[in-house]
Amino acid sequence: MSEDIKMTKLASCAGCGAKVGAGMLVKLLNDLPVRHDERLLVGYDKSDDACVYVVNDDTAIVQTLDFFPPIVDDPRLFGQIAACNALSDIYAMGAEPKLALNIMTISNAMTREAVQEVLRGGYEKAYEADTIIAGGHTIEDLEPKYGLSVTGFVHPKRVLKNTGAKPSDMLILTKPLGIGILTTAAKADLVDDATMQKLYAQMARLNRAARDSMVKYEIHSCTDVTGFSLMGHSYEMAAGSGCSIHLQTDEIPYHHEAWDMADMGFVPAGAYRNRDYVEHHVKWDKTIPRPMQDILFDPQTSGGLLIAVAEQDAQTLLRELQAQMDGVKIVGYVTELKEQELIME
Repeated sequence: MSEDIKMTKLASCAGCGAKVGAGMLVKLLNDLPVRHDERLLVGYDKSDDACVYVVNDDTAIVQTLDFFPPIVDDPRLFGQIAACNALSDIYAMGAEPKLALNIMTISNAMTREAVQEVLRGGYEKAYEADTIIAGGHTIEDLEPKYGLSVTGFVHPKRVLKNTGAKPSDMLILTKPLGIGILTTAAKADLVDDATMQKLYAQMARLNRAARDSMVKYEIHSCTDVTGFSLMGHSYEMAAGSGCSIHLQTDEIPYHHEAWDMADMGFVPAGAYRNRDYVEHHVKWDKTIPRPMQDILFDPQTSGGLLIAVAEQDAQTLLRELQAQMDGVKIVGYVTELKEQELIME
């Protein structure tokens, strides 16, 4: 691997923080024609993590595409994180990924070795996910970007959507927050190496184990928490389900180093876009400090799953997840729709 390449220096923004804001995305997609097909269970009009198309009574195809600019300098690690992030959409739908295609833009500042290392990282995570990368598409660009188009499979009756949460459901989050804030602060060399290594390991961790555990229980809704933040993705779940989601801020897992960085103002632009989109749908407890609010709106890269699980299964699923990974907590619950979709406690 080339030690001279600083991947993040080649990009103007990083990771899922580069996503177009949810509010702008709604405007861009508004009034576009939607072709009706009774086999299309989930399309782009549903604001879900992937599309779902029924093949037969036993099989549905789940497809997604996700790519972004570098969030780390190590090309191989960048490839791993980007692949994990793309595969996560399939896991969030309750499906198993099986086939993938690379999507990549190459900057002329990158060496051949760096390009190969990005691809190698993607292949490693796809292999870990029992997924075959069968090809792809690559073009030249001013900035490097990488990701995957992924195809998975699931039984049509076992598809998990970001809608369908029910009153009395408990909400489980499987990875801590704070990625966007800390990677922003890291550009100013304000985050120590031990903390960054912890973040890298988290972003490069597949959501496969979380998916494999949750599908054994009564799950009503699921989404992965990425660029739209915990608040943005929770709002989509609440609005789509016709319910209110209560988030208990004292229970939300986050990297504690992110608090001080947020307090100092190291908040990515994506967090402000997320706040603009969601804030008028939120009822705040006035005692919640601003740094905590910033963490809640922080865009995550390769974040965890937000799972709406039936109350009677919540503690059992929680224990199973906690036995396999760190940072898993029950972060809230679902009620019938109250005065706002999100109620912060």
